[in-house]
Amino acid sequence: MNQYETVFILNPVLSDTQIKEAVEKFENFLTSRGAEFVAKENWGLKKLAYPIQNKKSGFYHLFEFKVAGEVIDAFELEFRRDERVMRYLTVKLDKHAIEWAEKRRAKLNTKKA
Repeated sequence: MNQYETVFILNPVLSDTQIKEAVEKFENFLTSRGAEFVAKENWGLKKLAYPIQNKKSGFYHLFEFKVAGEVIDAFELEFRRDERVMRYLTVKLDKHAIEWAEKRRAKLNTKKA
C-alpha cells in the first residue's frame, strides 16, 4: 500500500450540510475500498489564486491516506463526476514527503494546544 495526499476544492456556494455530504461521500468511497486514513483536514473557505468557474473562493479539504494504487483512478473519476468539486490533486508521497507531512501535522497540533 502506498501513501497518498489529496487536496480538493468544493464550490463556495454550497451549504454546510452539502459540504459535509460531499466530504463523507469521498471518505466512504476510500474506506469501502480498503483505504486507511492517516489525516483529514478541513482548511475552510479560502481565496483562490485565480477564478475557477467564475468563483473567487472555495472550500479546501485535505485527505492523507494509504491505499493500493489501482483505487486512485476510480477515486479521481468520482471527483470528475461530482459537480461540487472545482479542482482536485492527488499526489503519491515518498519517504521525504511523508516525513514532512508528519512534521507539519505535529506543528499544527502544537499550535492548537
